[in-house]
Amino acid sequence: MIENGKIRKAHVIGPLGDLLTMESLPPIGTTRWIVRRKAEVVAAVTGGLLSMDEACKRYNLTMEEFASWQRAVDRSGLAGLRVTRAQHYRDLYKRQQNN
Repeated sequence: MIENGKIRKAHVIGPLGDLLTMESLPPIGTTRWIVRRKAEVVAAVTGGLLSMDEACKRYNLTMEEFASWQRAVDRSGLAGLRVTRAQHYRDLYKRQQNN
């Protein structure tokens, strides 16, 4: 698909191995962010389905918030996106860097 002069992918592989399309992404205006939804948005941006700017506008996210999701996935996988474990993974990553 071509949009605004850019070639956009029609689908990407999601975090659980399923196909993600624009229609299957979390609804615009989502405010309750569970791990799967965060991971789907990160996969959509990483795979070229959405740009980071589009994702931030679509979901009213700051670039810093989105970047933190992306770092969490890169460092710890889906488990890194769990809010209750965020501090644990930050501490773990700092310890790994110091070694």
